[in-house]
Amino acid sequence: MKFKYIIFDWDGTVMDSAAKIVSCMQQAAVLGDMPVPSKEAVEHIIGISLQPAIKQLFDVDDKKADELKEHYKTVFIKQDTTPCPLFAHAEPTLDFLSKRARLAVATGKARRGLERAFDASTTRHYFEHSRCADEAESKPSSDMLIQIIEQWQVNAGEVLMVGDTIYDMQMAENIGMPRVAVSYGVHHSDALSVHKPLRIIDCFSELQEFVYI
Repeated sequence: MKFKYIIFDWDGTVMDSAAKIVSCMQQAAVLGDMPVPSKEAVEHIIGISLQPAIKQLFDVDDKKADELKEHYKTVFIKQDTTPCPLFAHAEPTLDFLSKRARLAVATGKARRGLERAFDASTTRHYFEHSRCADEAESKPSSDMLIQIIEQWQVNAGEVLMVGDTIYDMQMAENIGMPRVAVSYGVHHSDALSVHKPLRIIDCFSELQEFVYI
């Protein structure tokens, strides 16, 4: 099966940012006088929009979630220096794919966060469209994907979704969109396989097989 349209999750799929997200969330907990969550607990909510992710992670009300969100954003932007490189082979593969398919991003990041990531990785030019957490309903809602395919004026079945979390798989599965999971992100392959991806890949470069050559 070949695709001319591909939508990517960002964190944990294109960019290796999980360590920074975990670090910043743990520091936000300290600043907010909350129990520090484990690495595994933070990784479980990566992909969800920040506000609902914090509410789920800490089991707090909206007011406390707002406070923790501000702590997280301050630490992320101004304090934490954990590097966020692209995953191995991501840039040459994106270059290859962008010459043969149309690419987009659907991410739990806010728009400002994605723009910073685009700038830091110099990858903006590979993607025609993007939808962020402050522009759509949070994953696992399919809202981001629906907005993108409406811009492309194509059906869900013509588009490949690529992601590393169950939320990515669910949002695609809900509208019948074919999907590929990556094994190197934050969610385990066993959990991803429940949502029937076409394949679970171990390296970003394997995506070359899924486009029209």
